[in-house]
Amino acid sequence: MDLRRDVYQAIADPTRREIIDLLSNRSMNLNAVAGHFDISRPAISKHIKILTECGLIRVKQTGRERHCSADIRKLKEIDNWLSQYRKFWNLKLDALGDFLERPDVP
Repeated sequence: MDLRRDVYQAIADPTRREIIDLLSNRSMNLNAVAGHFDISRPAISKHIKILTECGLIRVKQTGRERHCSADIRKLKEIDNWLSQYRKFWNLKLDALGDFLERPDVP
């Protein structure tokens, strides 16, 4: 059975979120990425593979090296999904603030 990875699966892991943060500033080769973590290079490669499958990371082969860069446009999918909840909670918190500011509330 072939499982399709999605953005939500990718960001569920704290190491993958940290890799995205790291690569959002600049492109790096796999060894440089792995050097920022206390886990094995094969483990980092697995995380990179998942991020690539989800479209959050692009890997470009340059000679013998593989350079990774973030493609955070895919995170827009998450932002769109969260926006409905952001609106909901903003309305609820505004209503609570209005309630607490009423003079008849002790």
